[in-house]
Amino acid sequence: MSVTREAFGPQMERVTLRLPSGVEARIITFGAALQALILPDREGHLDDVVLGHDGPEGYLANRSMYGATVGRYANRLAGGRFPGGQAVVNQNGNTLHGGPDGFDRRPWAIEQCEDTAVTLSLFSPDGDQGFPGNLTARVTYALTDTDGPGLHLSFEAETDADTPVNLTNHSFFNLGGHLRDAARMRDVMGHVMRIDADRYLPVDATMIPEGAPARVEGTPFDFRTPRPLGQAIRADDEQLRRGQGYDHNFCLNGECAAIVHDPVSGRRMEMWTDQPGVQLYSGNLLSPTRPGKGGLSPRVGDAFCLEPQRWPDGPNRPDFPPSILRAGEVYQHRTRLRFGVA
Repeated sequence: MSVTREAFGPQMERVTLRLPSGVEARIITFGAALQALILPDREGHLDDVVLGHDGPEGYLANRSMYGATVGRYANRLAGGRFPGGQAVVNQNGNTLHGGPDGFDRRPWAIEQCEDTAVTLSLFSPDGDQGFPGNLTARVTYALTDTDGPGLHLSFEAETDADTPVNLTNHSFFNLGGHLRDAARMRDVMGHVMRIDADRYLPVDATMIPEGAPARVEGTPFDFRTPRPLGQAIRADDEQLRRGQGYDHNFCLNGECAAIVHDPVSGRRMEMWTDQPGVQLYSGNLLSPTRPGKGGLSPRVGDAFCLEPQRWPDGPNRPDFPPSILRAGEVYQHRTRLRFGVA
């Protein structure tokens, strides 16, 4: 196992965590983002399975969210409001992913880098994007090789005033890989997905949860039995029309949130988390105007996101899991990704 640290252009650094098998995770300081994740397919061929940019220019020019650490509050706050405060709005009159200058747009500092783990930290001052309290956030990426390769993500935050906090990773996955065969990228609609959730959150026209969680049974949102991501994505369903596909929070039953398998490459990913929800996003707004690594231009449906999280608009919904970090308390979030082939 090894770790290397290098400049990533003139404004950023990159840390590469590497296993003897060739599995790699590359993390950059801008947005504390997972810039690359190299995994073998069933024949042992290595390829990158997350979207990103080759150099710093792409990250600075585009708010693509590729691999980023998102905060202070991932997902949406209705009208930017929360009890006792008002955040800056940036999408349809709501606050999305912490506002226009969220944590994904910030330079994080490398706090510790050793063995196969790196910890990055960020200070967010009182009033940042309208949120109260001085807050220090940390994220640790750890590459492991216990029962197969895995990537562990640990988030922590502390504040001196009560404030909404919801940190997550916003990686765009394509388990087929997208650099080895550079002619084009296969979309992810054939990826077979299971999400352990009996309920999900229907949304209004601005993508804010409306009403109580709804049962997935009998809807396109039922992934309790594995099925292709694209099987029902074009169904005649108002929720799918509002999201232009899947862009919804699933209310998890347990810690094994999701299992995804690409039948073509054989790559398989399990997601385990201590968070109460996971946002499934089917790459509905990916655009070829934002070229990615290797000069490839992702299109709609070329990647998916699974974002472990507190529920969207949680601070305004006392019936949702709590999402206000109290002064003197410590916010914690643990997510484990396990990889294999089948």
